[in-house]
Amino acid sequence: MRDPDPPARIVYDTPDYIVIRPGSHVRCAATGDRIELTNLKYWSVRRQEAYRGAAEAAKMLLKE
Repeated sequence: MRDPDPPARIVYDTPDYIVIRPGSHVRCAATGDRIELTNLKYWSVRRQEAYRGAAEAAKMLLKE
């Protein structure tokens, strides 16, 4: 069964991102939480993943 609201497919770049497949949201790499594209402000270009906020981004980036 298809997801009625699949996440967007994104290429995370600097200073912006490129939407490859339309969708309304992505998932936080640290928490799995839904992030609406209108609220997406934190991501890693190198790791190609999104984060809900600064705390989640710091947590993931400190794992490197």
